[in-house]
Amino acid sequence: MCETLAELKQAATAVVALFEAALVPRGRLPQVLRDAGAIERMMATVASLAAAHMAGSGPRSTAVRQAARDLAHASGTSISEATRALEASKQVQSQPEVAAAAKAGGLSRQQLALVSGAVAANPDAADRLLKLATTGSLQELADESARARAAHQDLDALRKAAHAARRLRQFTDPLGTWHLHAHGTPEDGAKIMAAITSSADKAFTAARKEGRREPPEAYVFDGLVGMATSGVACTPRTDIIVRVDQSALVRGYAVDGEICEIAGFGPVSPQVVIDIMDTGDPFLRAVVSKGKEIVGVAHLGRRPNAYQQTALDWLYPTCAAEGCGTRATFLQTDHREDWARIHMTVVDLLDRLCKFHHGLKTYQGWQLAEGRGKRPFVPPGHPLHPGHSPAGHPSKCAATETSNAPGPAPPHPRVISRVTPTCVAPPGVVPPCSEAGP
Repeated sequence: MCETLAELKQAATAVVALFEAALVPRGRLPQVLRDAGAIERMMATVASLAAAHMAGSGPRSTAVRQAARDLAHASGTSISEATRALEASKQVQSQPEVAAAAKAGGLSRQQLALVSGAVAANPDAADRLLKLATTGSLQELADESARARAAHQDLDALRKAAHAARRLRQFTDPLGTWHLHAHGTPEDGAKIMAAITSSADKAFTAARKEGRREPPEAYVFDGLVGMATSGVACTPRTDIIVRVDQSALVRGYAVDGEICEIAGFGPVSPQVVIDIMDTGDPFLRAVVSKGKEIVGVAHLGRRPNAYQQTALDWLYPTCAAEGCGTRATFLQTDHREDWARIHMTVVDLLDRLCKFHHGLKTYQGWQLAEGRGKRPFVPPGHPLHPGHSPAGHPSKCAATETSNAPGPAPPHPRVISRVTPTCVAPPGVVPPCSEAGP
């Protein structure tokens, strides 16, 4: 085996020395990326497995630490990342399907750490996580791994532990840049970010009036500064989006495959939802799902109304383009049908895209494949491009097609306002409920 690796290293050295990207036909470059990436992941797996064996061959107090240092030095990574790789390599010894995917080059070190940790807590999640690893972004895989673990964890106990370990620290680096780091419970993080976002919107508006265009993250920082220096004792009521299956809310806990989370902040127990609603602060928008169809909602304005926006935040916690993990805070609403032509806004004909993918659609003709939720984003001429359909645009029933995202298709959301009890229903349809909550 060692001789084989030495020969492989020698052969790879020769290939890399002769490689010139400019000499590769442009159409072959994507395959070069895929092959090189697979080889890189395979060799990372070999190194991690070797280091894990080293860690188990001596006194635990020193062997693990030394193996992590050796792996970090050999791969050029941090000791913390090497330590996570060691833990993942130990876990996959009892996860044959995950080990096979890693050895085949299907998982990077970061992906392996996420998948192996989740599968250790929830073995039934292996198939869907391995599938997502091939199509989704690292952030999406992290989110789904958290959901898989949450189905087999005591979230209330974790909530207490996170609260007990809450911290905020700040420091200035050698270049003179100030840093702020905080950690705590997801619900407290959601409250803070909702308040910051409200202030960031004002910073964005002021910047546009002055002709300035900066990254969204810059306005979020401005929002933090504005909130901290405004001198206002109480911040305005702000919105938090909670995504929860009705069955989980009634039962008191979520099982695998059900959703109970604060959008953008991860899984929480149903008790957290109840506690937020009981405090009345901040303003809560909850999407309680039941069934598998989304309600068609329409109004005559160009922008989604408040209830439509809540439904969109539920459907698209990240960019609709498959493999993009940009979160909802930085997404733009896209009309599949030109509003100037139909003069109405319908949830079933709206998507949420990041700035990059929205620009590709607007200026280069790229499109999302027909369907709903997370799905492929393809260029003109691709077989999945909607322009290949007979009508040249999504069909009437496209919104009810099964999503390509892992797990069940997004179910029928009931959009509920804590202040104004409202159940969203299509025009002319009597809402199925009138209560302010489940």
